[in-house]
Amino acid sequence: MLRRLYEWTMAKAAHPHAEGWLALFAFVEASFFPIPPHPLLGLMCLAEPKKAIRFAMIATCASVAGGLLGYAIGYALYDTIGTQLLALLGLTESFPKAACYLREYGAEIIMIKGATPIPFKLLTITAGFIAMPLVPFILASIVSRTISFMIVGVLFRLFGAPIKAFIDKYLGLATAGFVIVVVGGFLAVAYLGGGTKESSAKCAAVGAMQS
Repeated sequence: MLRRLYEWTMAKAAHPHAEGWLALFAFVEASFFPIPPHPLLGLMCLAEPKKAIRFAMIATCASVAGGLLGYAIGYALYDTIGTQLLALLGLTESFPKAACYLREYGAEIIMIKGATPIPFKLLTITAGFIAMPLVPFILASIVSRTISFMIVGVLFRLFGAPIKAFIDKYLGLATAGFVIVVVGGFLAVAYLGGGTKESSAKCAAVGAMQS
């Protein structure tokens, strides 16, 4: 099913309104859609590399807006819609750990994890659930989404078709490949400040208790 959904999504790259589809997929992926918009973005960048920055900005803005929907679900509809979404996406067990990290690190964890393969929808729903301050949430989302989508544009402009072939063969690893360049720097930021080791151990223990 995931493969069919992926192929359906990729077919939209040739649609006359491809930019609209990109915005839609980036929006819904930030709150409930299982397929990341990066493959579609990459194919569009491959077809028109001169528009790569434009495509990346469209994806960024739509994803941040979609993140606000995820936040609203976590804030106001967690007990009804939120729990069902997390269960459907297989993220129920990850939720307590995500909540712990967000409480400990705040906007920092959005910037770090939001630019990695960890589902952005998990962070947006969880941020709403813990009532994270909205302005830091939005600013952190802008930073993480900009990095994530700009990496796609740059990689496709540099490497083109081989990146597309990699995605087709290794869908589950695609997002990790796109952002590997920046993960190291953001992980270093995560360990600045006092109490970091203790916080990480505590959140890891939360995840272990839920397993």
